Amino acid sequence: MVRIAVLGCGRIGRMHADNIAAHPRARLAGVFDVHDPSATEVATRHDVRKFASADDVFSSAEVDAVLIATSTPTHVDFIEQGVRARKAIFCEKPIDLSLDRVNALRERIAGADVPIMLGFVRRFDEGHAAARQAMLDGEIGNLHQVVITSRDPGLAPEAYIEVSGGIFRDMTIHDLDLARFMLGEEVAAVSAQGSRLVNPELMERCDDYDTVVVTLMTDSGKQAIITNSREAAYGYDQRLELFGSKGMVISENHRQNLVTKHLASATGISAPLQFFFIERYMPAFMTEIGLFVDAIENHRPVPVGFEDGRIALMLANACFKSVAEGRVVKISEIG
Repeated sequence: MVRIAVLGCGRIGRMHADNIAAHPRARLAGVFDVHDPSATEVATRHDVRKFASADDVFSSAEVDAVLIATSTPTHVDFIEQGVRARKAIFCEKPIDLSLDRVNALRERIAGADVPIMLGFVRRFDEGHAAARQAMLDGEIGNLHQVVITSRDPGLAPEAYIEVSGGIFRDMTIHDLDLARFMLGEEVAAVSAQGSRLVNPELMERCDDYDTVVVTLMTDSGKQAIITNSREAAYGYDQRLELFGSKGMVISENHRQNLVTKHLASATGISAPLQFFFIERYMPAFMTEIGLFVDAIENHRPVPVGFEDGRIALMLANACFKSVAEGRVVKISEIG
């Protein structure tokens, strides 16, 4: 039984605490949040310890692993603290908004044998995983293109947007990791375009974009195309397409139910899309925790590691550079 404590009891931290508590080979060892009422609520719901500080979590002999779901600026320090305490670490993305801080941490923890897993949950979506397996099995021949559509149902609160690090580090970073995973090769060059169409005033103030298109290219010529929007009127739009020399596989959107209506007035009427990321990716979040537990128990490599998080941030930075300079950016230029 792996004893996991959760740092951060916001929306995603609460979800992770619930999933850990429900896992048959994990135990929720306790929680901590600087916002005490949030920690109290989660600790009370699961009847677990509410730690007085993050330091108490890392020093506790009753904790085997720590799940970091706190604000992004805390991630580097908590990962390093976990490595020093020899606790397995699961950290939500991104590692940090600064590649320099990530690279410095990489040097400091080099050689450590503590598992560090990053929360790129879309790799574990059942549909995405089945599409990838079909590709690996040769069903579509040689992979030529990956097409990822990811659009949020509504713009996040302004306070969140202002500290998010920008759309490429906050939102697109999930798709950049997924693209790397599907391509099976490292990205050599990035071209990106950004527009301010949903809330131009806010995006201008934050020097950010709410509507973007990214093209990734490997040295062998494989391509990945990512389209993002901060607002889709019809719901949470999450699709993946793998196109190859012999065919194509598609991982489609999830709907609230599978009913399709065919009426005199219209045909093919379907239920709305699931609304947001926790609902859409809940089975993947459960799979993710299971793989983390499995890596700890069986001393296996984590499926998504620190270096994956670092490279995803490099790709996000390349996107910003491409938009700013209006050109293709080679990844060798970054960091």
